[in-house]
Order: sequence, then C-alpha cells, then structure tokens
Amino acid sequence: MSQIVMKELNGRDPPGLLIVVAGASHLIYGSRGTGVPARVSKKLPKKGQVVVLLDPERQSIRREGQIPVADFLWYSAAKTCTRNCFDRAEIARVMNAAGRRPEALPQDLQKGIDLGVVSPEILQNFFDLDKNPVMTELIHRFQGFRERLLADPKFLQRLAIEEAISISTTLLAQYERRKGRFFEEIDYVLTDTIRGSVVDFFTVWLPAPTISVLSFTDNDSGQSLGFVRGLLGSLPDNAFQKNTFGQNWNMNQRVAAVIVGGLKLAGVGFISSVGAGVSSDLLYAARGVLKPSVSVGAGRKRAPVLKSAAVYSCFLGTSANLRYQIIAGLLEHRLGESLATQYNQPLLAGLLSFVARTANSYLGTQVGHH
Repeated sequence: MSQIVMKELNGRDPPGLLIVVAGASHLIYGSRGTGVPARVSKKLPKKGQVVVLLDPERQSIRREGQIPVADFLWYSAAKTCTRNCFDRAEIARVMNAAGRRPEALPQDLQKGIDLGVVSPEILQNFFDLDKNPVMTELIHRFQGFRERLLADPKFLQRLAIEEAISISTTLLAQYERRKGRFFEEIDYVLTDTIRGSVVDFFTVWLPAPTISVLSFTDNDSGQSLGFVRGLLGSLPDNAFQKNTFGQNWNMNQRVAAVIVGGLKLAGVGFISSVGAGVSSDLLYAARGVLKPSVSVGAGRKRAPVLKSAAVYSCFLGTSANLRYQIIAGLLEHRLGESLATQYNQPLLAGLLSFVARTANSYLGTQVGHH
C-alpha cells in the first residue's frame, strides 16, 4: 500500500489530493496506529494530501447489527489533521481486547474517539493505567491527572520524588537556621514546609507534558472565553514536549508556552508567599497572647509581605520555570523516555530523573538565597 501511494506521489504530475480506497485489513498500523500513510506523511509535498477511504464492506471487524458507515483517514503535509485521523476499526480492536465500551470512558475521550483524534496507543495507555486502583480513581475523576498520566505514566513517581526532596531540604534548612529553637518554633517550621510543599507540587504539575483532546472537542464555549481557551489550548504545557498527532507546535508556540508557564508559576509564588507571610504573622501574634513570657522572635525584622511575595514570584516565574521546563521536557520526557523504550534502560531513566531533580532542588535553594 505504501509503495502504491509513493508511486502516485512521485509521478510526473503529482496530485494535490490523492484518494485511496482500501479495507481495514489492507492497512498496516505503526506504533501510533496511524496506518500506512504514516510512512509517507513526512515525504508528502507541502501542499499534498492523502485521504484513505476505508470501505466498510471490506472491513473484517464489525459488530453484528452495526450500520456500515464509511470511515476515512486524512493525512496532509499542509494542515494538521483534526478529524478522522485514526481508523475506528483499530480503536474497536483495542476496546474489544480490553473488554470495554466507549460509554464507560471519560467524556473527553469519548468525544475524541467520535472525532477520530484519539489514537489506539493513547487508548491502550489509558487501559494500562486503569489496571491500578489508585490510577483508576485519578484518571477517571480528575482530567488534569488523566492528561499528565497519559503523557507520562511515571508522573506520580516524579511528583513523589520532588515532594520528598522538597520536604527534606526544607526541614534541614529550617534546622540549620533555628538550631536549638527548632522544636520551640515548630509551628513556623511547619508553615514554611507546607508552603514549600504546595509550591513544589505546582512546579511539577504545571510544566508537566500532557496529552489532551479538549482542543478538538471544546467548541461550545462563549466567543471571548472560547478564544482564550482556544489560545491556551493551542500551546503545549511543556515547551520541550514531543509533538503528538494532531498537535504540531511551532517555535513561537513553544516560546509562548515558556512565558505562559512562567506567569502561572509567578502567580503561584505570589499567592503562596502572601499566604505564608500572613500565617507567620498570625502565629507570631498568637504566641504573644498565649505565651507572653516567651520572647521568641523578639526584635525580629521581616521584609514587607508584598515585597517578599513579588520577589519570590519573579524567582519562580523565571529561574524555577526554566529549570523545571527543561527537566520535565528535555531530560524526562525526551531523554528519559528514549532510555526506557528504545534502549530498555528504565532504571537508568529513573536515576536520571532523581539526580536531575535533586541537583535542581539544591541549585534552586542556592539561587533563592542569593
């Protein structure tokens, strides 16, 4: 099939639109289920398009009583495919093998399958995650976790590593700072530790690569809201994440992703810093009322809350944002995934993630102090 397509494309008068009619059994699917044209899509002329019509009468997998509906796959070098990108017969194979029905899937996946923008590989990854009870709750109840776990099944491990490093380094720093007053001022210690834990959650959450079909299915929003959501939905969550089928991000979109991600982290830093400052002041006032004889923090000098929050938000939006974008996108998503899949070195990939995040936490502490 691919040879026939290439022969037509390389003819003396190559067509701008090539239509191929075939049965599902004549299509050989690659790792992403994109079919034969996936082999030739990169060789298409910039204005070339290939449409593969799947003749329903020749498709071997059809449920009894199901009405034959002509299906097709569309490939274009000029425009990203946003509808009927994957063969529903291949999707049916994955569904039947897992013993699942579309009605039991989350709504965004249902719509994505109806539009033909969910690949068999993504669907299989979802079913693999669904075998774990904890993962089942997360991917069915929370869209954010579903999008991140589909892109990176080890997202929870990375989050746990980051939180463990954050809590450990924060407690050590607090002990070095307070020495013998550590347990006397445990309330301040806990306030700073909780603030750091919340911030580190978002430094992992926001730059994490995602796989989302909402950019294809969300067409019912208001004009202004729909424009904003469409604009943000057109950007990758991580500037370095791999292109997915139907989403080919250019350099401008990736640069914009860094800026938008920085603004998000800056907002997290500002709010968390204000919250920590207010909480610290409340604890200090409560100590003065409950233990007036204890002069803990007497004569203390503190920077204004808003000024500290502004400085901290700038730090998160610039230095921290770039570092976490690189770790999540380049080191873990690209290099780590290649080590685990292509070279069969999952332990080395996990070690790379741990070392990178540990070094990043240390570097962030040093930069933050300066």
